[in-house]
Amino acid sequence: MRQGSRAGRAAYAVAPVLALALAHIGPAATWLPELRRRRFPGLAGLGSPGHVALTFDDGPDPASTPQFLDVLDRLGVRATFFVLGENAARHPVLAGELVRRGHEIAVHGWSHDRPWWPSPVRDARELLRAARVVGEATGTVPHWYRPPYGILTSGRWAAARRAGLRPVLWTAWGKDWRHDATPASVRAAVAADLRGGGTVLLHDTDHASAPGNWRAALGALPDIVRDCRGAGLAVGPLGEHGTHGEAVTSVTTGSAGTAGSGGMPGSAETAGFAGTAGSAGAAGRAPFRSPAPG
Repeated sequence: MRQGSRAGRAAYAVAPVLALALAHIGPAATWLPELRRRRFPGLAGLGSPGHVALTFDDGPDPASTPQFLDVLDRLGVRATFFVLGENAARHPVLAGELVRRGHEIAVHGWSHDRPWWPSPVRDARELLRAARVVGEATGTVPHWYRPPYGILTSGRWAAARRAGLRPVLWTAWGKDWRHDATPASVRAAVAADLRGGGTVLLHDTDHASAPGNWRAALGALPDIVRDCRGAGLAVGPLGEHGTHGEAVTSVTTGSAGTAGSGGMPGSAETAGFAGTAGSAGAAGRAPFRSPAPG
């Protein structure tokens, strides 16, 4: 009887900790591709059926990012670059070059860490810092936020709201971070999941992946763009993608403490974030198929 009482008290004591952990990590379930496509199309990056959003993470990197810029220039394509605040601080001229070359700038956080433990104050501080540094380096106000690894915790939802940034993940990725990635494998991985209206994730650096892996993404890039165009799809940045809702413009580059005024959901059910199944999900979108990679 006494043992049972002790066990009950222990369970009662642990319950709040478990509840806090669930509240922290629960929103990260949106990492699951099918869940976010069907229930949160705006978060998935689903936009106009005739358009594909091309996005890059983790830069800028002087060893690799300029080569992506040159290829994109030759292809006549503009993209969205989700940059890390620490990299923008190290390479502000290169961060500015992204915008000078006509690309859209977005925020990928301050550093490429995994948010396993609740740290709402740190999340808010670091995301505001990243938005400020990115804005100062590029002379623009970033609108979009993609958390490292695509892990959106409740703390990072709130931090994005405070920073005036709108979270967006992806519908197709090249898995170019893998140690065995090749241009052919990257192209095939993108083609497997891409549909009209989708958002593609690639990496313009090996900052958080196997050394030299950016070469696989760079080699695949011309074929990915040609495949999209061959399927009758325009390719461009998120700002031209027609994703659900409006980008928030309340971040100012002059102050790290400026809070956003809205546009970011406080919960998964916010209607303004287009979180209803079927409204712009995978259903009804033209399938994308590339030729077999050569």
